[in-house]
Amino acid sequence: MRYAVVIEKAIGNYSAYVPDLPGCIATGQTLGEVESEISEAIAFHIEGMIEDGLPVPPPTSQVEYVEVAA
Repeated sequence: MRYAVVIEKAIGNYSAYVPDLPGCIATGQTLGEVESEISEAIAFHIEGMIEDGLPVPPPTSQVEYVEVAA
């Protein structure tokens, strides 16, 4: 499965979350680190849902960039 991930720059690090998996978040000092951490977090989150007998939400969120005239 391929989930949309939102990565935000914060002061001194990056944070990431998955809109389709509430509560699935990660942080990292670099962009590469947060990408690796959120990938692991997604796998761990889904594994926990399966173990708990919960349905795993399918990926439905989409990401688009919108041009805005300033």
